Amino acid sequence: MKKVWNPEEKLQFERELLAEGKTYIAGVDEVGRGPLAGPVVCACVIMPLDDASLIVGVDDSKKLSAKKREELAEKIKEKALAYTIVEIDEKRIDEINILQATRLGMKQAVESISIAPDTVLTDGNMTLDITFPQKSVIHGDALSYSIGCASIIAKVHRDALMDEYAKQYPFYGFEKNKGYGTAEHIKGIKEQGLCPIHRRTFTKNF
Repeated sequence: MKKVWNPEEKLQFERELLAEGKTYIAGVDEVGRGPLAGPVVCACVIMPLDDASLIVGVDDSKKLSAKKREELAEKIKEKALAYTIVEIDEKRIDEINILQATRLGMKQAVESISIAPDTVLTDGNMTLDITFPQKSVIHGDALSYSIGCASIIAKVHRDALMDEYAKQYPFYGFEKNKGYGTAEHIKGIKEQGLCPIHRRTFTKNF
């Protein structure tokens, strides 16, 4: 039986903050920590949280089909009070490591959003170097509506980027694997060597 989307399951953290008098609650998430190639992409989004404005179906982006993610991403961007998307490229990842690159991307996404958030909800146990109050939510992309929205727009943005890179570097199957280390991708590296968007610190073994 198909599970019905229940806003009560997704808005627990947001409703607690609204009850404390917060208005602008930002969700932040990243996509692309694990791939061998391409950037890590971070998004920050502030959504309207009244019942009439909620977008049914928002969930952890990994649980949704590509088509569903794209549909939801359009709705999220249309309804968002504000959103930002930040890319940290492979060179920066190699310079400072993926954890620091992710923190940097999230910080930049929060600090560049056009509305100052009252509170920032981050996925996982990530603490950011920001001046706004923040709360980490383990499995936040599945448990928080705001983080779920950020997760979806970050994923759709990064997937589109990797589809474009696939045209430039056609030997690695980026349009299918999005830079993750699949058998096809590793075969491409062994046959063609590394391309400019490969993370050198992730591909030392090749």
